[in-house]
Amino acid sequence: MKVAVLIPCYNEELTIDKVVRDWRKALPEATVYVYDNNSRDNTALIAKKAGAIVRRETRQGKGNVIRSMFRDVDADIYVMIDGDDTYPASAARTLMQPILENEADMVIGDRLSNGSYSAENKRPLHDFGNRMVRSLINRLFDSNLRDIMTGYRIFNRRFAKTMPIKSEGFEIETEMTLHALDKNFRIVEIPIDYRDRPEGSVSKLNTFRDGIRVLKTVFRIFKDYRPLAFFTAVALIFFVLGLIVGIPVISEFISTHQIAKIPSAILAVGLMILATNSLTCGFILDTIVSQHRDEYELMLNQHAWQHPLFEEKERIHW
Repeated sequence: MKVAVLIPCYNEELTIDKVVRDWRKALPEATVYVYDNNSRDNTALIAKKAGAIVRRETRQGKGNVIRSMFRDVDADIYVMIDGDDTYPASAARTLMQPILENEADMVIGDRLSNGSYSAENKRPLHDFGNRMVRSLINRLFDSNLRDIMTGYRIFNRRFAKTMPIKSEGFEIETEMTLHALDKNFRIVEIPIDYRDRPEGSVSKLNTFRDGIRVLKTVFRIFKDYRPLAFFTAVALIFFVLGLIVGIPVISEFISTHQIAKIPSAILAVGLMILATNSLTCGFILDTIVSQHRDEYELMLNQHAWQHPLFEEKERIHW
């Protein structure tokens, strides 16, 4: 079975040599790919000397890099990690096991359950953002995931080759989790020991900018994948506003059989029309999304026959 270790990098010359060597030692049968994302230092040269296959992605952003990796690299198991030496290569075989045993489509390296992220992370707002996004997604999809935004993930071929990547930046991890939940992929979380960047290595994350991007991704996924719930919430807002504006008009008409507050009456009617239209949009889009899920399942079945290695293993297993 072909194993690919995927390392997106941007200015990681301080850590990339150790990362590549650690992964070549932990998984000697794997091919290590480093995708250089317009680094201004010697990341690419150092990675190549350490034994990695180095490729370049000119479109800036981690999401763009992962998109190219999934398209370009052909493997049966994909290991995605960061080039900042924060994730242990020694945990790789433990995380790969659910994929090998056909128990998961995506395995997540959980940094939060054992407290290592809270102990090592020196940016408290990141910890708060992780908890907030995790709460939103678990509520939205009725799930119980512990680490939504970890960069340590392992995928089978089926997931990697059928994952439509829309994000361009660091919100890609959130998008992967949301996609897996919506499309009923099997997710397994395994705790890992997280370590903070070594001294001198600088994080590319911006707490507020990337936090807003993640929230926008959650909002977009909510709208695209749960349209009935989204537009029902919008309709409810319009409905309540319509009641607030319209109740005085109705009370006045009951008392005097006349309507003096014409602007309020027009506004109330407009708000109620918007509420009705929003609810109607929700029902229509929910039907479309349901049909899209059916088409996606059919596409997965076709992909299985085109790439029978895993499916043959599944048939033997069963």
